[in-house]
Formats: sequence, structure tokens, C-alpha cells
Amino acid sequence: MKGTKVTFDSDKLNYSSELMRALAHPLRLKILDYIDNHKSINVNKIYSSLELEQSITSQHLKILRMAGVVSVEVSGKFHIYQINYDVIEKASFAVNRFVGKA
Repeated sequence: MKGTKVTFDSDKLNYSSELMRALAHPLRLKILDYIDNHKSINVNKIYSSLELEQSITSQHLKILRMAGVVSVEVSGKFHIYQINYDVIEKASFAVNRFVGKA
């Protein structure tokens, strides 16, 4: 690789890092699985059904939201979460391509 110049778009690299970080946590994957099973779900049901503390659930949902993995719709006092399947699909494709399975 001597003499080969490798360049990265720093914005894309930062976003990719945050996305992979968001998806690489077992509890966040558990939360995503729960949301996926319900299509859209109130945050209160997420933490009570998964028997998590509200603050921990909110922290993990914030990371997922900041990475674009989930979206939230506020309806009155309720926060309804849904998965952004386009982002999940792109991440899955990129990982599979990286490990040679695409």
C-alpha cells in the first residue's frame, strides 16, 4: 500500500461512525427490535415493557435519533418512535459490502 493515498469525506466518515456506534450496542438493538415489532410505539411502553429505567431508555433513543435510525413524533405528551428503515437498509448494505457479503 506504499504510495497509495487514502482520503475520506470527513462528514460522511463522522456520520458513519455515529451510525455504527448507535447500532453496535446490545440494548439499542433490543429497543430497535421492540419498535420494529410494534411499527410505532410510545416511549413509555418501550421502557415499561423492556423493564428499563426511563432515563436510560431516553438516552439510548436520543443516540438512535441523532444517528437518524429512529424518528419521533410528538403527539400531545406522548413521544411516538418509528424506525427509519432507509437508514437501516443503507447501514446493512454498507456492512455487508465491507465484509464481502454484498
